[in-house]
Amino acid sequence: MYADPTPETGQERTGLERTGLERTDHESAGPEGARPDGSARRAVRLRLRPDPWKRGPVLAASALLLGLLMLLHGSVPNRIGHLGSLLETFLPWLGVFVPVLLAGALLRRSASAVVALLLPVMVWLNLFGGLLGDRSRSGGDLTLVSHNVGADNPDPAGTARDLVAADADVLALEEITPEAGGVYERELARTYPFHTLLGTVGLWSRLPLSDTRTVDIEMDYGPLAATKPVDPASTRALRTTVATKQGPLVVYVAHLASVRVTPRDGFGTAQRDRGVRAIGTAVAGERNKRVVLLGDLNGTVDDRAFAGLTARMRSAQDAAGEGFGFTWPAGFPVARIDQILVGGVTADSSWVLPATGSDHLPVAARISW
Repeated sequence: MYADPTPETGQERTGLERTGLERTDHESAGPEGARPDGSARRAVRLRLRPDPWKRGPVLAASALLLGLLMLLHGSVPNRIGHLGSLLETFLPWLGVFVPVLLAGALLRRSASAVVALLLPVMVWLNLFGGLLGDRSRSGGDLTLVSHNVGADNPDPAGTARDLVAADADVLALEEITPEAGGVYERELARTYPFHTLLGTVGLWSRLPLSDTRTVDIEMDYGPLAATKPVDPASTRALRTTVATKQGPLVVYVAHLASVRVTPRDGFGTAQRDRGVRAIGTAVAGERNKRVVLLGDLNGTVDDRAFAGLTARMRSAQDAAGEGFGFTWPAGFPVARIDQILVGGVTADSSWVLPATGSDHLPVAARISW
């Protein structure tokens, strides 16, 4: 209990009496003393909220930056860690940030962020919208299959049988180990009477082969490269000619150098890029303009390093496939680094085959003249 003097008598009154008096006075207060109701408080809060166009400035800025990054990806420099090539390798995946930003914009009720998202959406659709549908058509004169069979493949015989089931006319294999080479030759011999195996790459064909030779993709470089003895077992690219009913078809099979992401070098593509240039130079020098390139190129056709090659040849998947056709890693593919590129012929269809014992998925295409 506590007490204070009453205004009239100066006598103290108890806390209970004072509380009762205050309650009575408050309850008897007129409209001027009334507390604001819930609707009034809500109205005040609504007036204090920022305008929808002013909400989520960070989300709006992020959306614009995402769109500009996709639009100007070619301007991202490669001088430091080959950041441009790294970005372009996984460029389609930038689209996954659009629904994330959209969810944030709706949660914040930000009109500016929603409008800003139109830029990355339009840029992504311009770059990759054409790959979403099925671009294949019926027909075709020749079926091509390419597969990095994997050096650690535990079942090369099973992989060979899976590839025979694909019913290809021309079959290219990469990353063949000395131990597995004989297995593939034995398992494929009945279906493919013609074949060549040079180092770690090989080509099996139902049709005759001629003018087969190795291709130097400059795995060794520098002032001492020319003095090093040639090791046939280290060959990673070949060139041959397939005799078809429509005339000769030049076929390249290549396994370009792997790329690594390291703290020191960033996206290490230097050795692969030399291989791309070497293959591009060889293709440019062909008298026969009907040329196909099959193999594990360790890069996507969006990577600027392949610009010289893709200026002469087109991806069968882009021309006549369905979707992106990702091939690596086989368990959860995130990039198409296994390619069938065509020049002087038409790709009618392209698809990805089921997984084998390799960490890459096989790729296939039908071509015509």
